Amino acid sequence: MAASLEPLYDPLRALQQLIDHFDGQGVIVGGVAASILGKPRLTADAGALMLVSLDDLPRLVELAQEVGLGPRFADAQPFTRANRVLLLRHVDSGINVDISLGLLPFEVEAVERGQEHVIGSLRIRLPTPEDLVILKAVAPRPRDLLDIEALIASTPDFDRHRVAFWLKQFAELLESPELWSNVARLLPGA
Repeated sequence: MAASLEPLYDPLRALQQLIDHFDGQGVIVGGVAASILGKPRLTADAGALMLVSLDDLPRLVELAQEVGLGPRFADAQPFTRANRVLLLRHVDSGINVDISLGLLPFEVEAVERGQEHVIGSLRIRLPTPEDLVILKAVAPRPRDLLDIEALIASTPDFDRHRVAFWLKQFAELLESPELWSNVARLLPGA
């Protein structure tokens, strides 16, 4: 597993340094987290969920540049303010790095519950498998359902009730019952 992530080590190390600058208020998510917590798979980018206010956006962009992560386009801050996603690129490798700026109670909990993992020479904070399932279910892409299955299968003491609690709320709030029903079929007894 560590070998498949090696091309991402430098961007992930930079991303973790950025999270560390903000007192650990973030977790690495997406395909990287799914590969470590679930089933190894190819991924070509890196992403994080960070608890950074829009007031701190200039500082986030400045610190990102200090660790080798530059904006993917000029004047990225207005886009980030409108969409709560900072689109960066690791300067040396050209690998894209997306940072979602969390705000919701679930996102705060997911970051607080994050756990440190060591993979080879890399130290990174990841969400719990349950929280990663919730994040992937709320922004579903075809690959996400496969990741969700792998996360459930690889976590013996998977907290089905936590996932059901949050996904039912998101499904109702977003008027998208499939957010819960897509995952419910994978969680008997939830």
